[in-house]
Amino acid sequence: MGEFELIARFFDRPVRRNPLGIGDDCALLQPAPGMQLAVSTDLLVEGRHFLSTVDPRRLGHKALAVNLSDLAACGAQPLAFTLSLALPQVDAAWLGAFAQGLFSLADAHGCELVGGDTTRGPLAINITVFGEVPAGQALLRSGARAGDELWISGTLGDARLALEAFRGTVSLPQEVFEAARQRLEQPEPRVALGCALRGIASAAIDISDGLAGDLAHVLRRSGVGASVALAQAPQLLAATRAGLRLDPQQVEELVFAGGDDYELAFTAPAAQREAVLAAAQRTATPVTPIGRIEAAAGLRLLDAAGQPTQRAFGGFDHFGAV
Repeated sequence: MGEFELIARFFDRPVRRNPLGIGDDCALLQPAPGMQLAVSTDLLVEGRHFLSTVDPRRLGHKALAVNLSDLAACGAQPLAFTLSLALPQVDAAWLGAFAQGLFSLADAHGCELVGGDTTRGPLAINITVFGEVPAGQALLRSGARAGDELWISGTLGDARLALEAFRGTVSLPQEVFEAARQRLEQPEPRVALGCALRGIASAAIDISDGLAGDLAHVLRRSGVGASVALAQAPQLLAATRAGLRLDPQQVEELVFAGGDDYELAFTAPAAQREAVLAAAQRTATPVTPIGRIEAAAGLRLLDAAGQPTQRAFGGFDHFGAV
């Protein structure tokens, strides 16, 4: 099977937003009047971002989900995406399953494939996603202010827990492992919540490299600090909520430095608490207040007595990680 037959068989679909389809050199996109275009791109490489044993359906889902999560963090509605694939060989069964997972999520969010590229090489997936947001209403990392409450959506750390199970550093009951594995391999982007938080949240970011590391970006861009209680960690990890017993410091590591969660961390004025809860209810998305934004720079992790600890967690760094 050649390159163009591959594209035609697995990825050529009717589109509405790009009048040329995927057969020309460029996609032509036109945001609606009064809207700004939001653009994000992510590269997934086998062995670095996903295991070779992952179900290709789940991989297709995740490849798009990590990009949609970026749109969610900006409060942007998905429009379209491009896909570039490096493949060691043409495997029709693998490609069919990958496309099924990819387009299932794309269809759920009304996001159309409008172009891309294929080549031979080590397995790598690059997606660029396009969304739209009302002009001046995008959620940014720079809007947090002292006195704001700090929130997260969903739960944190379960994706990292699954990775540790794959690595053999922790043993999990099968039911717990399967739930954590789904969080790792098939994250759900919080697009509806992100859009609902426009005009309510003051800043937002998606949690891809660990809560502590990603939150540090918000604090730095906003010129503020934050305090978060370490004691909340067990309630932020779905596995411990379900009764799994783990070392407390391991739970803290999973929650604050785990990564691959693709939940939202966001800030909002305390006066907006009811509006935050209403947005969460309207979008069927659980949210939890975990701390407060403060004027003094830096992230402070508090002990049970409310005093700062020496605990510190770094975010994932592709060039700093071993």
